[in-house]
Amino acid sequence: MNQAQAKKEIRALIKEIEKHNQRYYVLNDPLISDEEYDRLLKKLIGLEEAFPKLRSPDSPAQRVGEKIAGNLPTVKHSLAMLSLDNTYSLDELKQWYERVVKGLNGFKPSLVAELKIDGLSCSLSYRKGQLVLAATRGDGETGEDVTHNAKTIREIPLSLKGKAPAMLEVRGEVYMDKKDFAALNQQRKDSGEALFANPRNAAAGSLKLLDARLTAQRRLRFFAHSPGLLEKNKAPKTQWEFLEQAKEYGFVINSYNRLCRNFDEVIAFCEEWASRRDGISFDVDGIVVKVNDLSQQAQLGFTLKSPRWAVAFKFPAYQATTSVKEIVVQVGRTGVLTPVAELEPVACAGVMISRATLHNFDEIRRLGVNAGDRVLLERAGDVIPKIVKVLEKHSKSEFIIPKTCPSCNGKIQKEKEEDVAYRCLNPSCPKQLERLLVHFASRGAMDIEGLGESVVGELLDKGLARDLADIYFLKKEQLLELDLFADKKADNLLKGIDKSKSRPLSKFLFGLGIANIGIKAAVNLAGHFGSLDAIINAHAQDLQAIDEVGPVMAESVVEYFKQPQVKKLLAKFKAAGLNLSEPRRKVSGNRLEGKKFVFTGELAGVPREEAGLWVQNQGGRVVASVSKSLDYLVVGENPGSKLAQAENLGVKILNQKEFEEMVHG
Repeated sequence: MNQAQAKKEIRALIKEIEKHNQRYYVLNDPLISDEEYDRLLKKLIGLEEAFPKLRSPDSPAQRVGEKIAGNLPTVKHSLAMLSLDNTYSLDELKQWYERVVKGLNGFKPSLVAELKIDGLSCSLSYRKGQLVLAATRGDGETGEDVTHNAKTIREIPLSLKGKAPAMLEVRGEVYMDKKDFAALNQQRKDSGEALFANPRNAAAGSLKLLDARLTAQRRLRFFAHSPGLLEKNKAPKTQWEFLEQAKEYGFVINSYNRLCRNFDEVIAFCEEWASRRDGISFDVDGIVVKVNDLSQQAQLGFTLKSPRWAVAFKFPAYQATTSVKEIVVQVGRTGVLTPVAELEPVACAGVMISRATLHNFDEIRRLGVNAGDRVLLERAGDVIPKIVKVLEKHSKSEFIIPKTCPSCNGKIQKEKEEDVAYRCLNPSCPKQLERLLVHFASRGAMDIEGLGESVVGELLDKGLARDLADIYFLKKEQLLELDLFADKKADNLLKGIDKSKSRPLSKFLFGLGIANIGIKAAVNLAGHFGSLDAIINAHAQDLQAIDEVGPVMAESVVEYFKQPQVKKLLAKFKAAGLNLSEPRRKVSGNRLEGKKFVFTGELAGVPREEAGLWVQNQGGRVVASVSKSLDYLVVGENPGSKLAQAENLGVKILNQKEFEEMVHG
């Protein structure tokens, strides 16, 4: 292919990919699956790498991300990003409105009511239709340049559609959907990393990463909500007109926004959403009310820190007050130390809460909390309960970070200076080993029935398991000496352990509990390399060449297998006769040739990865998203939003029984 042909194909690919971005993110009506979209993007990236002079700033390949050196640079906002005044009752909201009417000499304006997304404010600057700068709010006057990360967010246009002004500044909220937040925290839990407290913290941390390749994996989203600095001769006349105009430029606007003719309609909107807020896919903590007419906004002006023409009505949080009994430090299976507050039990949002994670030692320091203090607790929807602040200080001292592991007294340290998490460095740490053994025996890993927490605890107490491999050398007479075992139970456990030796490499790899390696990454690694030795001998760049294995995952794998104690452990596994290889996937038939499947909800007794293999073994494919080209949606317990999408698109829906009859019948 010559340069002229490449240029033509690159422009065609950019046009097609942006069309699909518009259908997926703006219109919520995808035409193709995520897998098909990724193939188009990879083709574009390949062409741009082969012909680097043909790269353009509006190319979707810019969304893949790259790492920047040093700290995030700061930028001064062309127009200050002021914070909003808050109101906490409808009476306070009414008082604000009365001040607005007074400021407009008695005129009662139309208003715009918008859901207040619990995310991170971001300002986007466009020159001649091209994105040139994305900045956080910072202190209102100066923010951080996060352009490299903003480009990875699919809902942020890299180039504006239609006839854009020479200069345009749009402000909005970067946020994370609840389901994506839950998936991220599950991935971090599987990888032994500290959990994010809530979607806002996850979004804020992700937007400020130096490595945009990591940001690209976090599925951040963006709603545009306000104009910044505008060209006067092309500026909209009202807030509602701006929102409509922003849609035409390619931005995603919150569809729940409402144009209110009078203040009574604002009150109705606030009351409606106070009860509906938990039923949508993202966190909302209130309503933003704005005077609609921009000239009236200018007439009302600003205080030193807030606009007079806009206000936030904050929903009451699910809160309770209680006392901290003690702060304990837990050791996870990858050695991460996590402080947890043990609380006097208290009812909050319909459940009794007796514990709240403190996430890390920096959070304890920020809150200034210790045992004995009376605290304000908050729980939003299904998010982990958190301590918001200390109400009454009863402790006489500050919490002291332990100098050694509370389980084994081994050395602890941060892996990197910028990390917030401390890890125990002792691979034989009993508490670390206890959780790791339970994980190793779990269904998603080696699936050893009977090797649960109580059995693992007794094996460790009696010194019968000093590492993961020791379970493969247990004798029946040793088990019979334990309180939990009789003859039949001992036989069953030993059979389960022996049966696990034949598990595929992907199960074993996941069971090892390597930091950052969840079950999906384990399946991809094992399927690509085929054997454990091949993975051990692979370089970081070899690992990163695999789908969905990023630089952090690759580094974790390389560093894990470099450890001398890990080499000794693997030698024991080999001596015990474990499989340590992955069977090449064979197609057992072609009944599902070309058929595309999506799964939603939990399948009873079947890990989703295993169900996916059933499809692949018969020539089908598992894709990530629902589209018109999807053949089947398989629905388990507690399905997500994909069910409604499939019903709207007329996709064939299968329950678990129908699916199993299809693949096994």
